[in-house]
Amino acid sequence: MPFIRVRTLEALILVVAAAIALAMFSLTPQPADAQRKVPPPSRAAAQYSFAPIVKQAAPAVVNVYVRSRVQSFNSPFADDPLFRRFFGMPESRLQNSLGSGVIVSADGVVVTNAHVVKSSGGQAEIRVALADKREFDAKVIMQDEKSDIAVLRLEGGDGRFSTLEFEDSDSLEVGDMVLAIGNPFGVGQTVTQGIVSALARTEIGQSDASVFIQTDAAINPGNSGGALLDMAGRVVGINTAIFSRSGGSHGIGFAIPSNLVRLYVESAIAGRKLERPWLGAKLEAVTREMAEELKLERVAGAIVTRIYDKGPAAAAGIEPGDVITAVDGFEVADARGALYRITTRGVGNKARLDIVRKGRTLALSISLQPPPAAGRDDIRNLSGVHPFDGARVSNIGPGLADELNLDVSDGVVILSVRNGSVAERLGFKAGDIIVQVGRERIADVGMLERIVKDRQRLWQLAIKRGDKLLQLQVGG
Repeated sequence: MPFIRVRTLEALILVVAAAIALAMFSLTPQPADAQRKVPPPSRAAAQYSFAPIVKQAAPAVVNVYVRSRVQSFNSPFADDPLFRRFFGMPESRLQNSLGSGVIVSADGVVVTNAHVVKSSGGQAEIRVALADKREFDAKVIMQDEKSDIAVLRLEGGDGRFSTLEFEDSDSLEVGDMVLAIGNPFGVGQTVTQGIVSALARTEIGQSDASVFIQTDAAINPGNSGGALLDMAGRVVGINTAIFSRSGGSHGIGFAIPSNLVRLYVESAIAGRKLERPWLGAKLEAVTREMAEELKLERVAGAIVTRIYDKGPAAAAGIEPGDVITAVDGFEVADARGALYRITTRGVGNKARLDIVRKGRTLALSISLQPPPAAGRDDIRNLSGVHPFDGARVSNIGPGLADELNLDVSDGVVILSVRNGSVAERLGFKAGDIIVQVGRERIADVGMLERIVKDRQRLWQLAIKRGDKLLQLQVGG
């Protein structure tokens, strides 16, 4: 660098100012620099990849193929729902569907979605294909349509299947990276990457105890039942649904949290039905009007609208009008969020409920107990010359109302329908509430049993299914 001698102070100041300006100019990105592509700083950085995670997880993610024989209708009125349900002449046809699943036990236990293996009448044939191209028959050992979880067991094999472990889904945070592995559109095993977009979504699903992880990792038809993985290669969720107007992925996918899935898997392996804790209270979501009236800081939480006598909530000191804002320190957005937290806590444990009562914040401890069992006289198997032949019915006590998500605590509900029975041919389903027979409003199973013993030429029935009341006439 050439040496420049400065003879005066003014010259020195000018030189220093010019040097600073030149340096600042050289550090300011110019238009050409802004578009310049810079190579990775090292070979290792250039090879950064999710491949190790995928290589570890892929063998435990399977394709699930379901083939079932279902009833279709050959009638000009086949599109009429009431006709299809009660008067259509059935024809047999084959229905095929596919989805994904995750092996969670070395002896061949697979978890998937209930809607993947559900068959509309008849027995489904389930075939599971592994990533290494081996295929096995599978049987359903547990299925819960409300939570959309099913557990299968592979038949055959050496008992040394590759498996994936569950991670605590409560450890997830919005922004965490995740991978989704499944079989979208039947093209074969596919991996997509994204982030956790939101937690504890409750706006979708049928169960009052269902919340979902939202992700922008691409999930498409066929991905249902596949794995949502964290960066350690552990299962944080089971992919179950997408929000889409076209049928394809728009970056809004949902997965069932692993903490709920794990409960079902453990129950299925133990050979028992999952026992949900019974709160002994009716909850509703807090609306904006409620929040204003109760002077709540947020439009969130679950408000207690009813307390059952001698239930866990009553024993804990919970009162109607209380607003549950958190369970064991986890904030809840609504009634579903509260019930989900209680469900994953498990029967036999205690939970801390943060509640707001008349402007005061309280913390109460509640013992999580199973729902009260139905009594011997609460359940009947109906048979005879009447529309409910083959139906197993029950009085709707508080525990059953809570389990089936019913708004009533008295009446009669159909628990199951025997294959080939009159009740099945008429289209009655588990969960249907028998409201009225003729002019008699049905109060309990004893009353229903007495009424159907009197043979009638024309049965006039009122059946509640979900939010709909069906008025039917059936010939005797």
